[in-house]
Amino acid sequence: MSHIRNLEYLHRRKIVYRRSPTTDQPSEVYFWGSYYVEGTYQCYELFRSKAKITTYRSLKWHLLVLWYLNPQLDPDSFNDLANHICNKISGFVTFTINKQSLNNIIYEVSMLDLEQPPKNKLRKIIFKDGSGLSTKDKMVIVGKLIGRSSRIDEESIYQCMLDLHDESKKITITRLAGLLECSSRTIHRNMSYELKKEKELLNRQL
Repeated sequence: MSHIRNLEYLHRRKIVYRRSPTTDQPSEVYFWGSYYVEGTYQCYELFRSKAKITTYRSLKWHLLVLWYLNPQLDPDSFNDLANHICNKISGFVTFTINKQSLNNIIYEVSMLDLEQPPKNKLRKIIFKDGSGLSTKDKMVIVGKLIGRSSRIDEESIYQCMLDLHDESKKITITRLAGLLECSSRTIHRNMSYELKKEKELLNRQL
């Protein structure tokens, strides 16, 4: 399956699909990015990894974030954007969605209160675009910084999962434990059902 997305459509229309934290301040700043010791929910980075949208739930969340990050969009413009995202040829989704289902999702998203930010994953490490780091370099940084605290959390595991996927490597508990320098039991203990399902979905896309 091709990983190529038609991002040019978004660029031409100046659609914002990535945004750094706006009010949360990083604990430390490096040449490659920032570290938030308590984490931040304010970082939105759609389409950063090669992983595609595989479920209706994920699709709805992506559309909600796009609607939230682009308050300048009117209903017609958002409808056009949603149709582009949901067209398999555009390279964003892995499944075909019928017109009625898409219209229902668009309506539900448009009715949500945008004063409340969309639910987001906690992030502790945010890499700058164009940092020059390889995926392996990033994984080393994640392991070292997360290793400062004595606990492994879902954010660190998810970061490693995405990086392994970007290297077209199968995500295994053993590999995750090796990157985070902990036991396989620790990885199992800190992986929620949702994260385990995400692991399965990412591996299917290889």
